Amino acid sequence: MSKKFYVTAAIPYVNAAPHIGHALEFIQVDVVARFHKLLEDKVTSLTGGDENALKNVQAAEKAGVPVQEFVDKNAQLFLDLTKKLNTPFTVFQKGTSPSHFKSSQELWNRCFEKGDIYKKDYEGLYCVGCETFYSEDELNEKGECFEHPGKKLDKVSESNYFFKLSSYQKQLIELISNDELKIYPEFRKNEVLSFLKEPLRDISISRSNERAKNWGVPVPNDPTQRIYVWFDALNIYRSGVDEKTWPADLHIIGKGIIRFHTVYWPAFLLSAGLPLPKAVFAHGYLTVNSQKMSKSVGNIIDPLEIIKKYGVDPLRYYLLREIPPFDDGDFSYRRLDEIYSSDLANELGNLVMRITTLAEKDGLTINNLAIQQFSNETINEFNNFQFNVLLEGIWKHIKLLNKSTDDFAPWKKTAQERKEFLTKSLNEINQIGYELQPFLPETAKKISKATTGKISKTLPLFPRL
Repeated sequence: MSKKFYVTAAIPYVNAAPHIGHALEFIQVDVVARFHKLLEDKVTSLTGGDENALKNVQAAEKAGVPVQEFVDKNAQLFLDLTKKLNTPFTVFQKGTSPSHFKSSQELWNRCFEKGDIYKKDYEGLYCVGCETFYSEDELNEKGECFEHPGKKLDKVSESNYFFKLSSYQKQLIELISNDELKIYPEFRKNEVLSFLKEPLRDISISRSNERAKNWGVPVPNDPTQRIYVWFDALNIYRSGVDEKTWPADLHIIGKGIIRFHTVYWPAFLLSAGLPLPKAVFAHGYLTVNSQKMSKSVGNIIDPLEIIKKYGVDPLRYYLLREIPPFDDGDFSYRRLDEIYSSDLANELGNLVMRITTLAEKDGLTINNLAIQQFSNETINEFNNFQFNVLLEGIWKHIKLLNKSTDDFAPWKKTAQERKEFLTKSLNEINQIGYELQPFLPETAKKISKATTGKISKTLPLFPRL
């Protein structure tokens, strides 16, 4: 009997077009989803558009476009990207959808009825980029947010609703320490526990209509306020699915928003009496030629441009093989060219073409392939998100097969010897294709087709650039 598995990507702000960092996360979610489908789990995957943020309003004003039109257009760009990357999500939940408004107001009412929401006057430093308030001891030496250096924080003074985060400190420490809320990797778990050892401050969860520009989810029973973006945006994970699907088995996020997902989000859910997500996997950031991506530097990489030149699977391979799952990693076109030629065209592509060419000459037909499955070691590495290690292992197998093909001199062998060698090789290549399904789905399909039935010479899987 299959079990349910619900995995999410972070809900991206739609104040600008998507970049390669978004592609990395969508692909990681897709790999996990495809793997669980191969285990015959009933998989749901979700992402969407964080549309109620102040930064979206400001970007729309700058573009001279009505806010709803602006967020609709950009949300569509993200949805289009998921399709181009061959990362089909079950649900794409927009923050402006009526079902989300209703769900977020219901979450608010649950926390309010628990006595965890109160109103008070407040003055603080607000980072529009992070959509959060910071105290001075949380900023760098220049008084700037660590995530958005060089950007001045807004000094905000207004009456807001606050959430009693401090009431859940002990409970959160226990949940995370005992891995009831499992955080990957371990060093991120330790960072969160270190943060939780300090006294927790209650957090603002609303904005005045004036500052929110009358945009976002209205606070129930108070027409002067809008629900603060993180309280509302995190709830997209719930509002997009039914009660049978919630809780999430896994949230995949960038390291910069780990506190929101492992402290604030579970605290809201505890207050509301709702089930908590089971695990959070925080990945690192992408740099470009060793520099942080930035509009001012002009090094934002459009994944669609890469797909146009190299194809989808080469981009997926680069991001999964070259970027460590838990640490920052670098993107460069030079390195992409190298691994396209060496790993994909020369090693995998040539192997399949050489073996199928020999098999076609001998008129070989393959009907009884070995039963395909994942080893326990592979399953364990998948469960720990070791995508680069898994691909490294597959490529070791590819290299060994290439060497055995080099060493095999078909012109010196009998027809039976050739048949045995080619049958064994095709079985192994078919297993490689099976293991590549979560990573390179289109390539895996081509390999499966090339290694079954009456074998004929395969066209290059990765044509020379």
